[in-house]
Amino acid sequence: MEEEGYGTLPTSHLLGSVPAVISEEKKPSLGEGGASPSNLNVFPPSVGGYQAPGSGNPSDGNEQSGTDWKGFFSISSYSPFFNVDTDVVVDRVISSFYPRSNFFSKIDANPDLYGPLWISTTLVFVLAAFGNTATYVMQTKSDPTKAWNFDVGYVNWAACVIYGYAILVPLGFYFLLQYFGSHPSLVRFWCMWGYSLFIFIPSSLLLIIPVEILRWIIILLAGGASSWFVSSNFKYYAEGIDMAALAVSALLLQFALAIFIKVFFFA
Repeated sequence: MEEEGYGTLPTSHLLGSVPAVISEEKKPSLGEGGASPSNLNVFPPSVGGYQAPGSGNPSDGNEQSGTDWKGFFSISSYSPFFNVDTDVVVDRVISSFYPRSNFFSKIDANPDLYGPLWISTTLVFVLAAFGNTATYVMQTKSDPTKAWNFDVGYVNWAACVIYGYAILVPLGFYFLLQYFGSHPSLVRFWCMWGYSLFIFIPSSLLLIIPVEILRWIIILLAGGASSWFVSSNFKYYAEGIDMAALAVSALLLQFALAIFIKVFFFA
C-alpha cells in the first residue's frame, strides 16, 4: 500500500525531472472560435451598449467601424446614430443656443441623427401651423370680414425646404471639403446643421405676434444666432485650411433660410 502511494506522487519538482512537452498542435490560437485580433480591438463594446460611431479622429471621416455597418438598406447600420439619451439631446440643444465650446468636440464620441431628425420634423409642423396662425391673425387685424382658409400647402413647402436644407447643405459642404483635401465627417455635419435649426422653433411661436417690425427683429436675431453657430463650428472643423470663403457661405446660407422663413410663412 505504501509503495502504491509513493508511486502517485508528482515528480515534476524533483531534481533532474523533465517537464512534459506540450505539443504545438494543442496551443490555442487566436483564430480558433472565429475571433481575430482586429475583432478583439472593438469587442467588448464600449460603455453605453455599442461601439460609438466615429469615436476615432474627427477628421478621418469614418463614421462607423466595419463591424457596425451592415449595408445601406439595413436598419441596424443606422441604429447607433439613434442610440442617444434625452439628457444628451437636451445638452446639445442648449449648446446650439449658447455655444460655450466647440460643438464638434461635444458630439465627437457619439454624433447622433435622432436630434436633427426630431428637430427638423418638429420645425416642419411648427412652420405650417404657426404660419397659418400668423396669417389668420394678420388678416383678422386688417379685414375681419374677409374669410380665411387654412393653407395646407404650407406643410409641403415646409417639408421640402427644411428636409432639403438639413440634408443637402451639409452634403454639399462635405463634398467641397473632400475636394479641397480635407476629410470631414458627413454624420457630424448632419448633426451640427440639424441642431442649428432648433432656434427657429421657439422663434416661430413669437412670429405670430402681429407687429411687423417686431417680427423682423425676432427673425434677424434667430437667424444671426443660428448663422454664427454654424459658421463658427464649421470654421473650427476646417482649421488649418484656408476655408474662410466656405465659412462665410455657410453663414449666408443659414441667414438666407431665416429670411425665407419670415417672408414665405410669416409675410
